[in-house]
Amino acid sequence: MILERSGLGEETYLPEAMIHVPFRISMAAAREEAEQYLLPDTFVIAMIVNKYKLRSNIRTFNLGGMGCSASVIGVDLAKDMLLLHRNTYAVVVSAENTTLNGYFGNNKSMLVPNCLFRVGGAAVFLSNKSREKRRAKYRLVHVVRTHRGADDKAFSCAYQREDDAGKKGVFLSKDLMAIAGETLKDNFTTLGPLVLPVSEQILYFTTLLAKKLFNGKVKPYIPDSKLAFEHFCIHAGGRAVIDEIEKGLGLSPVHAEPARMTLHRFGNTSSSSTWYELAYIEAKGRMRRGDRVWQIAFGSGFKCNSAVWEALRNVTPSKNNPWEACVDKYPVTLRY
Repeated sequence: MILERSGLGEETYLPEAMIHVPFRISMAAAREEAEQYLLPDTFVIAMIVNKYKLRSNIRTFNLGGMGCSASVIGVDLAKDMLLLHRNTYAVVVSAENTTLNGYFGNNKSMLVPNCLFRVGGAAVFLSNKSREKRRAKYRLVHVVRTHRGADDKAFSCAYQREDDAGKKGVFLSKDLMAIAGETLKDNFTTLGPLVLPVSEQILYFTTLLAKKLFNGKVKPYIPDSKLAFEHFCIHAGGRAVIDEIEKGLGLSPVHAEPARMTLHRFGNTSSSSTWYELAYIEAKGRMRRGDRVWQIAFGSGFKCNSAVWEALRNVTPSKNNPWEACVDKYPVTLRY
């Protein structure tokens, strides 16, 4: 029942170790999976350098354990590095490794991740070289990061632990959706003034002030984010996550379509999921010059990270777009 209502289709991927009989749960099997998708794990950083014979003065950073929002964190780090070092390149690699993270117990709250997480990966190439502007698809405009780890409830709402039988897995709290919504609200409080039209900012801060003056009796004004962005890449963490964000931001089904279709076709591929969504928008031919994209990533901790991108040209799908062979079948009608 959990799997049927998860929003995933039947073409998502699990690693070979998880479909082998019996399961092959080992570091060797996890490394095999990582070799396919270049997961940034402790050893895999060295593996990437070795495979591509990168030069000895390359700077590498491991962001493993940062949860599903790690990709935007990686972009933020790359941005800072590019600001410090002129005429350079940066590559951000993000992926999901499920081999060592399967749960084999009976706790329902810990079984949910088994039904959501699937194999996937993406790489993003960034540069500050002026000559690359002709080839670039997007310009990074803003990165805003919010971390609510100081709050015990937020810290433990998505947490790896052992069940009563001693079996390890990821526990998802019933408060997860509410915490995600609150964290997004905190994040947008910082992001909003950077991207919203002045008229929306005035309405928002006026009602915020009125709410304080009248002891919370004034209904808060929810800014229309559609006035700031043409496209939304919402972390495909699960059907409930997408539902909550779509409702909270007042988005149309078309705005949430990239997230829903990515979840259906590829599952929750952790920090790489929003890149699959961007590829979906490109494959559909919807990305026009000047369009703005809000990339929204959630992760354990609890974190909400936003990146804002601006299209520098009409973007056509790249040769190896992951949707190339199936985009004509989408969107599909989902029934839960």
